[in-house]
Amino acid sequence: MLSLLNQGHIGLFLIILFAIVFSLTFHEFGHAFTAKKLGDDTAEQMGRLTLNPVRHIDPMGLLLVVMVGFGYARPVPVNPRNLRYPWADAAVAAAGPAMNLLIAIVAANLAAAGVRYGIPALQGEAQSTLLIYLAQINVLLMLFNLIPLGPLDGHYVMEWLLPRNLSQRYHELNSQYGSYLFLVLIALSIMGVPIFRALIDMTRWVLPWIVFV
Repeated sequence: MLSLLNQGHIGLFLIILFAIVFSLTFHEFGHAFTAKKLGDDTAEQMGRLTLNPVRHIDPMGLLLVVMVGFGYARPVPVNPRNLRYPWADAAVAAAGPAMNLLIAIVAANLAAAGVRYGIPALQGEAQSTLLIYLAQINVLLMLFNLIPLGPLDGHYVMEWLLPRNLSQRYHELNSQYGSYLFLVLIALSIMGVPIFRALIDMTRWVLPWIVFV
């Protein structure tokens, strides 16, 4: 993203930064809200059941977004012992990506409605650019967080989907090696290796399927 500043695209830089902060905030709120509904109020007690981005954004994670275009938010604390159902872990984990999908659907359809119906409030350059980036960023965040590796949400979902014996084995392997492998992939991506090119390609494939206008 620094390249945008270097090229003088300050407006676009601010739009993308806002879209990322907005998307990460709603992602973490989705976790906190679902955990509360399923019996765990740990996040609420720690002030994380909120849409205030200050409570969710990690300064280092945000700095990485600006420096290399990739970052992270503060994980929402969850106490599994307070959850009421065996599948609640997976539901809480899936709530973040589900929130990103919801935002992507709303943004993509608003952008399409602006073009199709000529809605002035949605046709301005700033508005249309923001909606397009919101849709793209949220689909990408959804797909990225569903990777069943390391600390990402996908590993909780995968554990619930697998048969019990495979789930336990997967949990052990991911606990031992998942985070290290995840960090290696991130490091390679930062160095220019197109590790996540498939996610970007998949994002482009998904977007037309969520436009209903």
